[in-house]
Amino acid sequence: MDITDTWQELIISGGKIVYLVMDGLGGLASEETGRTALDTAETPNLDALAQDSSCGQLEMVGPGITPGSGPGHLALFGYDPLRWRIGRGVLSALGIDFPLQPGDLAARVNFASINSAGEITDRRAGRIPTDLNQHLCAKIQDALDLDFDGEVFLKTESQHRAVLVLRSPDTEALSDDLPDTDPQATGRPPTPMEPQSEQATRAAQVVVQFLEQAHAAIADEQPANALLLRGFQRYEVLPGLQERFGLKGLCIAEYPMYRGLSRLLGMDVADLPEGMDGLFEAFEQQFGDEHDFYFLHVKGTDSAGEDGDVTEKVAVIEAVDRRIPWLLEQKPDVLVVTGDHSTPALMSAHSWHPVPVLLHAQHARRGDAQRFDETACLGGALGVRPGVHLIGLALAHAGRMKKFGA
Repeated sequence: MDITDTWQELIISGGKIVYLVMDGLGGLASEETGRTALDTAETPNLDALAQDSSCGQLEMVGPGITPGSGPGHLALFGYDPLRWRIGRGVLSALGIDFPLQPGDLAARVNFASINSAGEITDRRAGRIPTDLNQHLCAKIQDALDLDFDGEVFLKTESQHRAVLVLRSPDTEALSDDLPDTDPQATGRPPTPMEPQSEQATRAAQVVVQFLEQAHAAIADEQPANALLLRGFQRYEVLPGLQERFGLKGLCIAEYPMYRGLSRLLGMDVADLPEGMDGLFEAFEQQFGDEHDFYFLHVKGTDSAGEDGDVTEKVAVIEAVDRRIPWLLEQKPDVLVVTGDHSTPALMSAHSWHPVPVLLHAQHARRGDAQRFDETACLGGALGVRPGVHLIGLALAHAGRMKKFGA
């Protein structure tokens, strides 16, 4: 039993909660300026909000652990990622509305570029356009002839990302105890597909054969002539936010994986928003009595961080800041602004650094934060705490938990 189980026992009805999650929000100071992207950005609305909020920093998984986007978001929603392990493949499949069935084995796919020596030169194949991704998936699907009595699905997600799903008539046949073939680095070959347990031998054999045939089918393509796989997992149904915390949620997100995670946790998912204005306009239109938890997701901060583009990350943060009044006008009982992990442009990758957070509510205890950035949030009332604590604080500030004990 952990603290989240206790929260479940205390749940009552109450106010509305809004999460604004800027993916990969946290950063490190630039060598040129000595400032992070968040510190560099002109954010008068977020700074004013920080002065009137509880601020702090969140460790999503634990000290020194670099979280993926799935574990980072699970923590934000009150699912300890060390207890609830969900592979990227399942999230991506649900994000494109793929009808997963219990026992399906799913993996996230990156189209990548590999040179004649078999070394990865670009893990994302230059972020190929989605229509090229669709062409490549169809080409591979047509070429497959596996020694497998089940079904194989290769579906486009977005840009360079796709989803592989293996479905066996025996729902217990495919183990997810498989390694990623993506080494998450260039200049080296893909990681060999070797089962991590005896139970995963059959699944590994099918994946190896799939990769051989897929690579043969797209060997003459440029820049996407290879596949990298990661995040293998068998699909099983999880208890949702409403079952655990009494929250009827709505996800407003553009990127498929976050829509998939929201579906997995029982949230409704809004129609695809068009750009930043579309995201906030959808929130304005849908804020009302039907839902009491709203999850707004901004992807651009993470993409810019992964690309090492601090200028673009600053621009995305400033674009979000200009729209903060749109959220405040709806008067949610609790407004949380944070990220799911840090993606410093200095590193061009996710990192283990804590993520700044602010929680705005009527009874939020104020601290010393005068700005919304990494350094200022260290002086906030929340301190540095586990990311999984956030939903409990949001529930309490929304009046959604009764007293514990006599």
